[in-house]
Amino acid sequence: MTKVKICGLKTLEEISLVNKYLPEYVGFVFAPSKRQVNDAQAKKMKEQLDPRIQTVGVFVNEPQQYIVSLCKQGILDVVQLHGEEDNQYIKELREKCKKPIIKVIKVQNVGQVKREMQADADFLLFDTYKKESYGGSGECFELDVLKQALEEEAVDKPFFIAGGLTLENVDRVFHEVACYGVDVSSGVENDNKKDEEKVQKFIRQVRAKN
Repeated sequence: MTKVKICGLKTLEEISLVNKYLPEYVGFVFAPSKRQVNDAQAKKMKEQLDPRIQTVGVFVNEPQQYIVSLCKQGILDVVQLHGEEDNQYIKELREKCKKPIIKVIKVQNVGQVKREMQADADFLLFDTYKKESYGGSGECFELDVLKQALEEEAVDKPFFIAGGLTLENVDRVFHEVACYGVDVSSGVENDNKKDEEKVQKFIRQVRAKN
């Protein structure tokens, strides 16, 4: 079954919302962003979150000790790395925090995707490349680039697809690429807040395809 990750939660109200519909994952963004949360916010949200939902902490080139601290507090179940973290960084972090790690690949071209697919992570996440930012653009990438890269070199780990997903375009992902999960944020928002109807419909639509 394709998993759903609702990323960029900021409030206890949004936690109550996802508790109704039970996506498999929710994301807390600790990197600079309009959706950034601090430790205290994340701790409160985790305490109110249904235990069937796993929390993913999103980081960009963060000192490892900060991530390890959040993991040891029980705030995070999974770590997502959105910056230039290399395999040595990933190996050291995994040894310290004992949590699964997602490495984000910003899709640019076939050769670049094939190289970066070799990341020593537990999961990959394919997202849209934007020169001036690390993610959260709300824009789609060229799915044909990812398809060609996967045809030429099969990926050996489960992966998520992100980048501008909405109710209107998520079906194309299922038709074109067999992914482990889909990651949505702005596509289920109104006025920068998670919208209950959009969250419900998105999750229902994904699960109807399984």
